[in-house]
Amino acid sequence: MTPEESSIQAAEVCELAPVVPVLVVDDAQTAAPLAAALISGGLPALEVTLRTPAALDAIREMASVDGGVVGAGTLLTPADVIAAKEAGALFGVTPGTTDRLLDAALDAELPLLPGAATASEALKLLERGFSVQKFFPAEASGGVPALKAIGAPIPQVRFCPTGGVSLKNAPEYLALSNTICVGGSWVAPKDAVQSGNWERIEELAREAAALTG
Repeated sequence: MTPEESSIQAAEVCELAPVVPVLVVDDAQTAAPLAAALISGGLPALEVTLRTPAALDAIREMASVDGGVVGAGTLLTPADVIAAKEAGALFGVTPGTTDRLLDAALDAELPLLPGAATASEALKLLERGFSVQKFFPAEASGGVPALKAIGAPIPQVRFCPTGGVSLKNAPEYLALSNTICVGGSWVAPKDAVQSGNWERIEELAREAAALTG
């Protein structure tokens, strides 16, 4: 897979809905119903972060749910890339980027949303051929004004801002010409997941799926 091919496929995932849920799954048994609720609400692209021991099992469970496109977030090492791919992830997301991570994802043919927080990082990724990137941590890195400023001289790059993005500020990000979608965790509150309140999660997903810039 070339970087250009990776970005094309990453863009296709990002264009499925305005919001990609960023999910921290503590219990793999909740993964399938959680995925079903989000997909039913109109959010088919799901990012499971590799922050818990249950994450890889959660990806396996979600991969079996019809209509979903499940990816792995918080990829930090080449080993993470391989494990995510083997678990059934169809795309990967990194908080930051190293050459080893990029090479591992390309070798594994795992479409990647590589993380960048500055103009220099975005340019380095663009130089490699990655034109679709994750802007992280979005709010801590300056939020909408920063992303707008980066986009002015680098219009070739489209971003998925993640980190501090909420229902309230998501429309501001989505209004930017260089924002392809946003990533957010608000659509799957921990208390709703733990209590199995899938109706609430579906309602939050439906609200998020209707967002526009």
